[in-house]
Amino acid sequence: MSTTSTPSAAPVTGNGQASAAAAAKRAARRRIALVWAGRLGLAAVVLGGWQAFTTWGIVDPFFFGQPSGIWKRLIDLFQHGTEFGSFYQNIWTTIQEALVGFAAGAVTGVVFGVALGQSRFLSDVLGPYIKMVNAIPRIVLGSIFIVAFGIGVTPKILLAAVLVFFIVFFNAFQGVREVDRNILANAKVLGASQLQIIRHVIVPSALTWIIASLHSAFGFAIVGALVGEVLGAQSGLGLVIKTAQNNFDPNGVFATMFVIAVIVLGAEWLIGKLEHRLLSWRPPSPSEANLL
Repeated sequence: MSTTSTPSAAPVTGNGQASAAAAAKRAARRRIALVWAGRLGLAAVVLGGWQAFTTWGIVDPFFFGQPSGIWKRLIDLFQHGTEFGSFYQNIWTTIQEALVGFAAGAVTGVVFGVALGQSRFLSDVLGPYIKMVNAIPRIVLGSIFIVAFGIGVTPKILLAAVLVFFIVFFNAFQGVREVDRNILANAKVLGASQLQIIRHVIVPSALTWIIASLHSAFGFAIVGALVGEVLGAQSGLGLVIKTAQNNFDPNGVFATMFVIAVIVLGAEWLIGKLEHRLLSWRPPSPSEANLL
């Protein structure tokens, strides 16, 4: 009587796991390299085409500027400043207004969003007024703030805070409404107080919505500060842009816009780090896992 043995799958050894992990890291590095190559390639095509078209006279540099002129104007701004003081001081003024407005708008947006998301009565009472204020054009609000508080930093901070508030508020409100009611009921059965429910259930559940709103909220904070500075200011990047526009200086406008873009990208990177830290407990979704 002969016996036959069926082949079995070979167990995954430590070397096999290490090889798979190394392959995954190489794939991730290749993807990052391809992404950056695509980004730099796109920038090279856009800037190179822009420079070529203005040099060949296809596009008038008087109205649209050109990359080489923008770079020279940017260096000149950093070296010699503006008629309103150092360019660094103007940058700091706008950053300060945006940061304070961002913080104030984000905090109040989360507080009101959580409060109204939990209370249908408060939502029904305050909802129409919030929608009315949200419908007011921001440039009108900026004019009102300048009339009321002058041309200092206060109206810019208020305008930035208003823009941030509505973005964060609506996301926080919807995030609270999306909390699993079974989890809330279980927490109440276990004897959790309302404050404990808010801290340990509602806010963590809505945190994904809130963090998602912050990515675009800082950009709106910058917009609020710039609009306020264009309407009336003693310093700031918005005033630099307005002056360059009045002097028919497109290179100055684009140079200042480039600085603003760098600031926003830096803030976006920091918010991404904050998101990774606050949501480190959350397992990656299938769509996020497929990106690796």
